[in-house]
Amino acid sequence: MTAPLRIAAVVVSYNRLTALQETVTRLLAEDLDHVLVVDNASTDGTAAWLAGQHDPRLTHLRLPDNRGGAGGFEAGMAAVTAAHDPDWTVLLDDDARPEAGAIGAFRAGRFGAEGVIAAAVTYPGGGICEMNRPSQNPFWHGRVLLGALRGGRGGFHVTDADYAPAAAPRPIDIASFVGFFVHRDAVRRGGLPEGGLFLYGDDVLYSLRLRRAGIAFAFWPAVRFEHDCATMGSGLIYRPLWKAYYHCRNGVSISRQAAGPVMFPFALAYYLVAWARKARHYDGAEREVYRRLMWMGVRDGLRGRRGRNDAAHRIATLGAAGAKG
Repeated sequence: MTAPLRIAAVVVSYNRLTALQETVTRLLAEDLDHVLVVDNASTDGTAAWLAGQHDPRLTHLRLPDNRGGAGGFEAGMAAVTAAHDPDWTVLLDDDARPEAGAIGAFRAGRFGAEGVIAAAVTYPGGGICEMNRPSQNPFWHGRVLLGALRGGRGGFHVTDADYAPAAAPRPIDIASFVGFFVHRDAVRRGGLPEGGLFLYGDDVLYSLRLRRAGIAFAFWPAVRFEHDCATMGSGLIYRPLWKAYYHCRNGVSISRQAAGPVMFPFALAYYLVAWARKARHYDGAEREVYRRLMWMGVRDGLRGRRGRNDAAHRIATLGAAGAKG
């Protein structure tokens, strides 16, 4: 008789206690064996609230400083693997949560050689959450690359039809850290996410690393999560503005890893144009601050810099104050 799967969840949180409370409640209502919350040195009462919870499946890890989502996932996966060695670990943000029965649907899945399963992620109202739409790497698939050249982003991401709960699973290369189920063997072969990225792109780069190690990914639409991230806006501008630095810095590494050494200059040129065009969505002094952060990020990305860059935070804060003054 096959033993039931042991499944753990890792949630990374920073100063979003209300969202975290709902997420933890929803997770503990599911058939999970362990739930680990990584508290990125929150200052809003998160630590006290977590200390007052008594479900034996729930544990928390408070980091001494804010290491961003990337540092939180790295620390959380290391801790849950060392403590419990689950068959599968699912990663999610503090404003994301499983739909009712999602873990049961995962347990019922008939997986083959896949080492990563990506859930279908929607907004609470039911629309597809674009920031969590899985994709293939167009540089690894000639037909997909042609589709991307013709149709842009839609040429290499899963389609709306793929999100139907009864739709067949399909292979992918890249998934986000919301409903990202990773098998213990994949962790052993591919290691942990790169915590030094701080914010943005850690899920993409981790996906590419695992795929290069020969680990198969599948998008499994019967497993469904929701992401209450509407407050993040349209994606045309970054709030806070310092996020632009990490998006561009880590985007250089994504371009390099996705495209390979031959195509990297062309991929980076494409992104440079896209990032530069974003400047038009800012007004006055903020436009110049954005451009400065963008080029600082590109420079540091080319140099392979990692970690939190406090200079970028100061530039963004002073620039935003100047724009309002």
